[in-house]
Amino acid sequence: MATPTTNALTPAVWKPSHNPWAVALTVTLATFMEVLDTSIANVALPHMAGSLGASQDEATWVLTSYLVSSAIVLPISGWLSNRFGRKRFYMTCVALFTVCSLLCGIANTLPLLIIARILQGAGGGGLAPSEQAILADTFPIEKRGQAFAVYGMAVVVAPAIGPTLGGWITDNFNWHWIFFINLPVGLLSLYLSNRMVEDPPHLKLRKEQAKHEKIDFMGLGLVALGVGCLEFTLDKGQQKDWFSDPMIVTFASLAVIVLVTFAIWEWNHPDPIVDLKLLKNRNFGTAVFLQLILGMVLFGSTVLIPQYLQVLLGYTAERAGMVLSPAGFVMMAMMFVAGRSLGKFDPRLMVSLGYIATALGIYNLTRLDLNTAFGTVTLWRMLQVVGLPFIFIPISTLNYVGVPANKTNQISSLSNFARNLGGSAGTALLTTFLARSSQVHQVALSANVIPGSVPYRLYMNRMKDLLISGGMSSSAATQMAIGRAYQEMLRQASMLSYQNAFLILSVVILLLTPLPFIMRLPSKNTKLDPEALGGH
Repeated sequence: MATPTTNALTPAVWKPSHNPWAVALTVTLATFMEVLDTSIANVALPHMAGSLGASQDEATWVLTSYLVSSAIVLPISGWLSNRFGRKRFYMTCVALFTVCSLLCGIANTLPLLIIARILQGAGGGGLAPSEQAILADTFPIEKRGQAFAVYGMAVVVAPAIGPTLGGWITDNFNWHWIFFINLPVGLLSLYLSNRMVEDPPHLKLRKEQAKHEKIDFMGLGLVALGVGCLEFTLDKGQQKDWFSDPMIVTFASLAVIVLVTFAIWEWNHPDPIVDLKLLKNRNFGTAVFLQLILGMVLFGSTVLIPQYLQVLLGYTAERAGMVLSPAGFVMMAMMFVAGRSLGKFDPRLMVSLGYIATALGIYNLTRLDLNTAFGTVTLWRMLQVVGLPFIFIPISTLNYVGVPANKTNQISSLSNFARNLGGSAGTALLTTFLARSSQVHQVALSANVIPGSVPYRLYMNRMKDLLISGGMSSSAATQMAIGRAYQEMLRQASMLSYQNAFLILSVVILLLTPLPFIMRLPSKNTKLDPEALGGH
């Protein structure tokens, strides 16, 4: 029989000293700050380029440097949490992100801004995995869905209001303030984290054990180099025409070679930086794949819609952000519904239904045309995101089923890495598809533009009459009408490529519908069976 001392140290009976919901709100605060900052920076990029005397291409390194740095830290954050203590690692990430936000705000040259963004990305990359692991340890499994719902609200609301807020700040103040607004939030998060967050006994024991283990420097070097090369390839691939550019070929080859070497090395290492053997767990292996695809769809659609609105419908960045904002609040409401529903329905069924709803919502976006009204696009975007909380919350909960408690940090870091990698890959693939598909549609449409045809003559005559009535000469009006016809053809070709992209996304999501049923449900005696709960 276990002694009282032993029982006190088991994860099954450990409870946090503070109210779990206070802990949830505390960690959600830093998430909101980090996600908001990322989406705001996207909008302010042209303003940064102008004030720092940099080209648009050079300014994109402000985004790329953050993504690469964040991507490198994500997969190793679980190991860092075990090595140095999760609370200490988490507070270090918050402090680093906050201090580097100040450095970004006061940067007066592009190189200084990029260096500050690299350090800021290192802090930001460690936040999400630590926060999800903290929530998994703080809440019993029956309430974990509601906790992830609170966390998920920050994840979805921040990018929804980010573009609108970013546009307003840069228009009324300057881009420096998109970084300065992080300072009070970061300081408050540090204070609350110090008071509220604590490491459970099993993590303290794991930290003591880690002190006597040798650091896997080989694994650290391989993951940093491999993930960095992969992220660079995905981010710059389309811009440099992929494998026609020697730099992309070099980085892509390095990424493949180094990551394969890393996987073999880590699989056979007694104390790996990234525990890849966790992927043998049926629930977690399936969840990682589903998170990867979820990242592709979530990030991909969030990029496609404002891009479509700005490029083809002439929206400003702020107005395009206003289209996305209501969808964020819809997701916030549905996060609450999904969190409350988790204990009442089969979570695998919830994920499947969420995929069906998301597939239908994305398919509906194939009806976008060059005359779609603001209110219609806003409504369609709201319908598209209704099902996402029913995917995110159950997957985040089923992640931990059958996984030992001392592996929760690894679970969180790998699942977040999968979602972010999916987002990068999805954005890169969709951007490439749009460019290639648009060229195909241009060729197809141009074949139907026959100068002697009746529709072409009618269009040209109508356009010439409008231009001549505006005071233009007949010859100039003819040339202008030809140019207008060509521009209209380009817009229609681009519109068709966006419609095809939405169609492909909807089909991919629909094909995932049966996969959640591969996952196991938590055992009914979860409170008495810590191993079935992942040690909780």
